[in-house]
Amino acid sequence: MLNIVLVEPEIPNNTGNIGRLCVGTESRLHLIHPFGFVINDKNLKRSGLDYWVHLDVTEYQNVAEWKAQIPDLSRVFLMSSHAEKSYLENDFQDGDWLVFGKESKGLSEAVLNEFPNHLTIPMSPLIRSFNIANSVAFVIGEAKRQIANKR
Repeated sequence: MLNIVLVEPEIPNNTGNIGRLCVGTESRLHLIHPFGFVINDKNLKRSGLDYWVHLDVTEYQNVAEWKAQIPDLSRVFLMSSHAEKSYLENDFQDGDWLVFGKESKGLSEAVLNEFPNHLTIPMSPLIRSFNIANSVAFVIGEAKRQIANKR
C-alpha cells in the first residue's frame, strides 16, 4: 500500500477526490492539520465522501506527530515544484510515503528541510503547478505501475 500525505489541505473538493483515488488504488490517506474545511463538509461529500467509509485515513495534529510514526524516513518523498529530480526518475516501493503540500503554497521550507527526498512533476513553464488531485494521480499511477512491474 502506498501512503498519500496531505499537509494542511485547504480545498475540500481536492481532498474528496484524493480520498476517492486512494480507495480506488488501495492507498492510505494521511491528513495533517490544520485543514481549510471540516471533514464532513458538503463539498468534500460531493467529491468523494460517499467512498469515505472505505478509506483508510488517519489524521494528525501536526507534521511532528505524523513523522514520529514513520518506520523508514528514507521512503518519504516530498513533491515540490522546486525539486530537481522528477518523480518519473524515482524508484518507488510498496509502502512509500508520497507527500503533497497545501494548494496555495505547497510544502513549507520547514517541512521540506525535514526530509531529503524531494521530487517534482515535469510541467510547462507556462504554469506554476498542477491541481493537487491531478498531481497525486500522476504520482500514484507511476508508483503503482512500478510496484506492479516488480511482482
